[in-house]
Amino acid sequence: MKRKIYQEMLLWKKKRSTKEALLIDGARRVGKSWIVEEFAKNEYDSYLLIDFSNTPNAIRRLFVDYEGQLDSFFMHLMLETGVKLHKRKSLIIFDEIQNFPKARQAIKHLVRDGRYDYIETGSLMSINANVKGINIPSEEHRIDMYPMDFEEFLWALGDDMMMEYARECFAEKKPLGQSLHRKMMEYFRLYMIVGGMPQAVQEWIETKDFDEVDHVKRNILSLYRGDISKYASGQEVKVTKIFDTIPSQLQKHEKKFRLSALHIGARSRNLENAFFWLEESRVVNVCFAATEPTVGIEMRLDDSARKIYMADTGLLISHAFSEAKIRAEELYRKLMHDKIELNKGMLVENIVAQMLRASGHKLFFFSSYSKTNADERMEIDFLISKQIIGSRHNIHPIEVKSTSRYSLASLNKFSAKYHTAIAEPIILHSSDLKIEDGKIFLPLYMTELL
Repeated sequence: MKRKIYQEMLLWKKKRSTKEALLIDGARRVGKSWIVEEFAKNEYDSYLLIDFSNTPNAIRRLFVDYEGQLDSFFMHLMLETGVKLHKRKSLIIFDEIQNFPKARQAIKHLVRDGRYDYIETGSLMSINANVKGINIPSEEHRIDMYPMDFEEFLWALGDDMMMEYARECFAEKKPLGQSLHRKMMEYFRLYMIVGGMPQAVQEWIETKDFDEVDHVKRNILSLYRGDISKYASGQEVKVTKIFDTIPSQLQKHEKKFRLSALHIGARSRNLENAFFWLEESRVVNVCFAATEPTVGIEMRLDDSARKIYMADTGLLISHAFSEAKIRAEELYRKLMHDKIELNKGMLVENIVAQMLRASGHKLFFFSSYSKTNADERMEIDFLISKQIIGSRHNIHPIEVKSTSRYSLASLNKFSAKYHTAIAEPIILHSSDLKIEDGKIFLPLYMTELL
């Protein structure tokens, strides 16, 4: 499977590897270990992988016994592993490094020594248990890894051309045409159902069996639950409750996370650590409320309001339809052919959040409510900044529409109120590209091109 992060890794090797280690952060089962080992095989003469989720004590002791004695450290490391390392031609991988913070602290001295390159992978990199008692090295270049995006999903299916053509149409602001648009929407629905977790994608390619795909996804969800029990020290109950209510919260028309769904009297300040844990695990994508659409949007947040999406929409489906009596094959086929009664907006908005996040956008939304003034009642699903900032018109408001019949009342009110601040409004919908009344209507699969 081709992953776009590979190009970022090549750029690091070319420009920064003598000065910094590369730290790849991401959720469990997102493909970190696989892509790093592929990179090592292709780009280096030799490599050494140390998996700290299953490392012999003899190797762990080397970081203590030979601290500050790098000649002895490397000699014993090669003897213990049987891997010969070559100066400036070998890579050392610290996999799941959150399980042994001492090795992460050693990165400072290892990079400065300059003999080899270093890549770290992990999750929950910033929670207290994984940084306690160590100095976090400044010699790290950190990048996030997400589930496979739509284009990577198409590559895995063997289609290298459709997204390229969609990219051309996006650049020229022209529709794909009825036949190709229909094909792309079929691909998109399949992507939404299978999701972007590499194991689930591989299972679909090999079996074309939705039951088996669902089995893989449920195993991943079980792994996440196990991580909550194991690592969310002191926050297990709160994190589990938030995680369990995500589908029901997204099912509502207004998708702001309601604390009252957890328990009566719940307060945001008492749940901040639990929200942080989930966000840091990369299991969810958090979308924050902005108070106005201006440059420096992060400085204009309402900390009490947020939306919480699953980081992978395929996992959301398995999470939402957890009843044992529901057969995945039947459910997924109906979802593919749009023949099931449910709030499809939950899935479509979640996958838009997923695609925006994978494209490098932080997630923000806008919500305003007034009991007396209807013009002040509006909600905009997402706000993103333009790449090139000007003196005005810097924020694109985005509305997500899951059906062919919809209203743009909120978007029209928002555009009228903030017309000097916003750029071209964007409507993501299930139809082909068109431009109308100063708004651009994009098919959902073009989200990652924004």
